[in-house]
Amino acid sequence: MRQLLALCVFSSGLLLGQDAAWAVTIDVDIPTQRMRVQSASGDTWTWPVSTARKGFVTPPGSYTPYSLQKMHYSRAYDMAPMPWSIFFHAGYAIHGTGSVAQLGRPASHGCIRLAPANAARLFSMVKAEGALITIHDASRRQAPTASLEASIPAAAPSLDAWSLRTQPSPD
Repeated sequence: MRQLLALCVFSSGLLLGQDAAWAVTIDVDIPTQRMRVQSASGDTWTWPVSTARKGFVTPPGSYTPYSLQKMHYSRAYDMAPMPWSIFFHAGYAIHGTGSVAQLGRPASHGCIRLAPANAARLFSMVKAEGALITIHDASRRQAPTASLEASIPAAAPSLDAWSLRTQPSPD
């Protein structure tokens, strides 16, 4: 229901000629394994993250969150806990991790991992203010969509049909 409401609000802004505005900007830099967050008030934070390890992909691009869950369990990875999950693309999420020793280097199956306290703070800001998530990967030589499209099965559901209850998350 919240997604439908958000879509209606966003669509009405487009019809009225207004630009969509996000109060929180989240920039993830894959080569440095850092996330920079800026709030509506201009406060900024820079946190270490873990993105996809070798053999997996964190999809570069710009996204807006489509689901927030205080606690999610990954069906794809033995019900691994994903606290403070901010889902942004086809099951990929920014979420807290207990593996804080691995932050600052690639370690995930594709999600973006944060220290739990940072994930809780980010979750609260995104819930209150909305967000634009931009993931940068300057180290990639090929077009970002080429490898991403190759990694998504032909029968992958569209976001319109997405259900977190039936689809595994990548991390």
